[in-house]
Amino acid sequence: EVGEPFKEEKAVAKYLRFNCPTKSTNMMGHRVDYFIASKAVDCLLDSKWAKAKKGEEALFTTRESVVDYCNRLLKKQFFHRALKVMKMKPDKDTKKEKEKAKAESGKEEDKKSKKESGKDEKTKKEKEKEKKKDGEKEECKKDETPGTPKKKETKRKFKLEPHEDQVFLDGNEVYVWIYDPVHFKTFAMGLVLVIAVIAATLFPLWPAEMRVGVYYLSVGAGCFVASILLLAVARCILFLIIWLITGGRHHFWFLPNLTADVGFIDSFRPLYTHEYKGPKADFKKEEKSESKKQQKYDSEEKSDSEKKEEDDGKTEATRNSGTDGSGGERHSDTDSDRREDDRSQHSSGNGNDFEMITKEELEQQTDEGDCEEEEEEDSERRPSHKKS
Repeated sequence: EVGEPFKEEKAVAKYLRFNCPTKSTNMMGHRVDYFIASKAVDCLLDSKWAKAKKGEEALFTTRESVVDYCNRLLKKQFFHRALKVMKMKPDKDTKKEKEKAKAESGKEEDKKSKKESGKDEKTKKEKEKEKKKDGEKEECKKDETPGTPKKKETKRKFKLEPHEDQVFLDGNEVYVWIYDPVHFKTFAMGLVLVIAVIAATLFPLWPAEMRVGVYYLSVGAGCFVASILLLAVARCILFLIIWLITGGRHHFWFLPNLTADVGFIDSFRPLYTHEYKGPKADFKKEEKSESKKQQKYDSEEKSDSEKKEEDDGKTEATRNSGTDGSGGERHSDTDSDRREDDRSQHSSGNGNDFEMITKEELEQQTDEGDCEEEEEEDSERRPSHKKS
């Protein structure tokens, strides 16, 4: 025989009931809440009973002590052990899956035989490597891109049944709650509702001042709700009038977020919105698209022109190298050719080879030439004396 639970045991069970993570399911046609043993042990080890007080020892020191205490709670019928039973699929589904698997395996074998007859082993290996690389790249991209929907993990369905061995074990064992105390919040909310209903029924017995105040509050709340409804209708009418007058070109909304799913303050922001949807707007869009295209075309032309300039620079460099070679050959001319070139330059520079000259001019030129020769001889002699 098991006695009634103590206050401490009730407090521990209540703490577990509201702090240990639980899940709900159906058991024997009833909706029940269950928890896992390992999570319950962790929850109690983090509670106030696992901390030592002044002059007293801690109630929970190790996981074994928690398991022993939970065995006491199980015997006093706070919860009981349950067994997970996986739901089996019907025979029709299993037969269909087997047939599909056989058909797929047959198709794969046919494909493999065709490939082996048509292609060599080397080509197969290369293609397999390429496919593996492509698959890895695609998986990496899918993992990196945000917002991609992940594959849903198929959860196997199960049902709970009462277990024969009613013992608390630390692990993945399932335990169903029998103890279901009322939470303080739910108790307080229920009490407030009961008081409000009683106060509403006793409204004729209220004092005159309170009844007048409640009347004005109700009238104010009703006016506020009515004004919001009128605003919602008026903004639609205003939009229709402007839309009809402008032929659907101007879209003007007053308080556009009034009926949107936003907060109270955000429903009055912004005050209005205006959009112009006429031919000019379409023309501007076309101009923007054309300007983008022109920018792309100009960038492509620039790239082409740069390539041409590079090619021209290369051709000029080759030509310069050819001209340098020809210059080297010219330098290897004989002295006679150089002298002839100098004479031709002198003759072209003077330009007086075919003019008539008088005797006096010839004598003057000869005298000037003799004087210049004497000056050159003197200049040559002077530095020689200085050196000696």
